Amino acid sequence: MESIFHEKQEGSLCAQHCLNNLLQGEYFSPVELSSIAQQLDEEERMRMAEGGVQSEEYRIFLQQPSGNMDDSGFFSIQVISNALGVWGLEIVLFNSREYQELRIDPINEKAFICNYKEHWFTVRKLGQQWFNLNSLLTGPELISDTYLALFLAQLQQEGYSIFVISGNLPDCEADQILRIMRVEQQQRPKLIGEDEAQSSRQSTMKGRPHMNTALPMCMCVSGVSVQQVSDTTHTTDVGVLDEDEEELRKALALSRQHMEVEDEEADLRRAIQLSMQGSASPISETAGSSHDTSSINTLTAEELRRRRQAYFDRWIEGQRDQT
Repeated sequence: MESIFHEKQEGSLCAQHCLNNLLQGEYFSPVELSSIAQQLDEEERMRMAEGGVQSEEYRIFLQQPSGNMDDSGFFSIQVISNALGVWGLEIVLFNSREYQELRIDPINEKAFICNYKEHWFTVRKLGQQWFNLNSLLTGPELISDTYLALFLAQLQQEGYSIFVISGNLPDCEADQILRIMRVEQQQRPKLIGEDEAQSSRQSTMKGRPHMNTALPMCMCVSGVSVQQVSDTTHTTDVGVLDEDEEELRKALALSRQHMEVEDEEADLRRAIQLSMQGSASPISETAGSSHDTSSINTLTAEELRRRRQAYFDRWIEGQRDQT
């Protein structure tokens, strides 16, 4: 996947990374995005001035910071929309009534941009395959067609705003290459800095006299599943043993619950497993697509969250056992 352009996170410039990963090149810099933001600020100021420059509303407006950018490098959806407009591209809110009435299968779209708590990232189709181009990842993450709808649904449940990209994206090398070949991904990319954090945790654990039975938890950070281990330092041996025993009981109970959830929905497990293994053959994905999608659509939001988390918990535990 060397041909895929993937700009990694620098500071808080995720809007820039999102745009450049979408367009597959260094199309925008912080200076250019700041210029767009300043233009939007000026347009807003002129509209406010129409009500009178001596008005209280105008005075308050001038005292407020820009809503289109800040010193950390954050840029608003208006800035992103205007930047995409330069390329003749538009954004449509994915869960809006107007879009949902079109009943378009997500796999037939070209790209999505996602936002949660000022973090932006791109999900784009290159050739016939989908990739998560989150700048917080060490590299592109392959998403199978079977898994795409579930991935977007989970993002929505976690509070993400998702926008569909409408229009013709500029040609890029990765798209040209992946039109004639498919790629497989043997190992999923990690979060930037995850290896360092894990090494730090392992170093902290060395020399402790008691057994660590902390429960691995699967969390979603900007759409990426990562392992997070609860690790607390105690001052007394008695307190450590009591809490470890309690954590172990909780771990065993949750493990049994997760296994029961998986057994209730084998089709969902198969759909997620296809994604975790990388791309399947076009024939096998097509054969299972309609059945898996119908099963997913019958789930409630809470079931969707629990079952996806249950799978990832067991998958991560399996990875830990292998190492």
